[in-house]
Amino acid sequence: MDSVINIIHTIFNLGASAILPIVIALLGIFFRMKFSEAIKSGLMVGVGFIGLTLVVKLLSSSLEPAVSHYAKLGSGYTILDVGWPAVGAASWVAPFAALAIPLGLAINLLLVRLKLTKTMNVDIWNYMHFLIPGALAYFLFGSFWIGLGITLVMSVIALFIGDLIAKRWQDYFGLEGTTCTTIIYSGWGIPIAMLVNKIIDFIPGLNKMDISLETANRRLGVLGTPIIIGFLVGILLAALTRQDLTVTINMAMGIAAVMVLMPKVVSVLMDGLSPIGKAAKNFMTKRMGPGSELNIGMDIALGLGDATTITTTVISIPLVILCALILPGIQFFPVGLLMSVCYISVGCTMASKGNLLCSIISTVVFCVITLYLAAYVAPGATKMLNSAGVSISGQGTDVTFSEIWNVIIYWVYGLVH
Repeated sequence: MDSVINIIHTIFNLGASAILPIVIALLGIFFRMKFSEAIKSGLMVGVGFIGLTLVVKLLSSSLEPAVSHYAKLGSGYTILDVGWPAVGAASWVAPFAALAIPLGLAINLLLVRLKLTKTMNVDIWNYMHFLIPGALAYFLFGSFWIGLGITLVMSVIALFIGDLIAKRWQDYFGLEGTTCTTIIYSGWGIPIAMLVNKIIDFIPGLNKMDISLETANRRLGVLGTPIIIGFLVGILLAALTRQDLTVTINMAMGIAAVMVLMPKVVSVLMDGLSPIGKAAKNFMTKRMGPGSELNIGMDIALGLGDATTITTTVISIPLVILCALILPGIQFFPVGLLMSVCYISVGCTMASKGNLLCSIISTVVFCVITLYLAAYVAPGATKMLNSAGVSISGQGTDVTFSEIWNVIIYWVYGLVH
């Protein structure tokens, strides 16, 4: 078992850009694509994810001076935000981790065959989001079977949620034949964003404010284009955090570049996914009859090509920092959470159908909920991290522990101990 886990660790250390080309190519071959076309699709998806990674890093580095400015204002935090990479690594230490992917894929294929789901999850990289609640339960309760059972249940829930959001996902982002299976966002972030939007619908005045980048473009002309908006937002953020001229220009140009480059790298990724989607549709029609569909379950990052999403991210980050500094009872500075705002904003933008104001409000609300719930689960999260060999001083937590299923697991643990 140790050797199998070591092999899995080695594979996952390669990163999504190395894993996904293999998975996509194998899937293409399974759906009877030509071998050369399947390989090409896999490589294109890998190139697209490399591009996504680089652009997200550019966004992070462009915003870093502002984040650092606000971080210096806070003090007295008692919990460390360890970030998702450490939590993801800890989840793979669970003894059932080696079984999670093969069993999860087998169940997925069976459910597709039985026509109980239309989602084929190829987002192997994000199996950690199924493993984290399973690993938390394992390290808290000491039960192999409870941990494995929770992990597999989470993988199945992600499929059904993928079915539910597929039409809205495809209609808004234009990502035909795909859906999102990153369950922390599809199963937790998006429902909260939809609830926030429903509440906004009942607030007089606010419910009439339909602010979108398309509207800004029509009314402002060139000043409403994504590249100009990105540049101006960078200037404003730099001014608010009192940056010097050199940093200001770098921040503004970095954010403007992200606004232009992100849709292009997502387009490259879709160039790889589209042939797989067509092959899957043909495969399903031949074997399961006309009208059969199959949506490819992918990472939430696929939605980052939307300009409103990036604008929401840039505006929401300083607001989340402000909330962390002024709200009562906040126990950690959200360093790791800030790295995830760009992904959180994808679901929030989709839920608001591109309404920029509603997207920002729901993103900030979700992050605030995360700040409190992640702190609540921190004692259990710390036990999991320490048991998995992640040494931290004091208590630690992460955005992933704020998911409702992790909260329930820790709450039940508290009841019986």
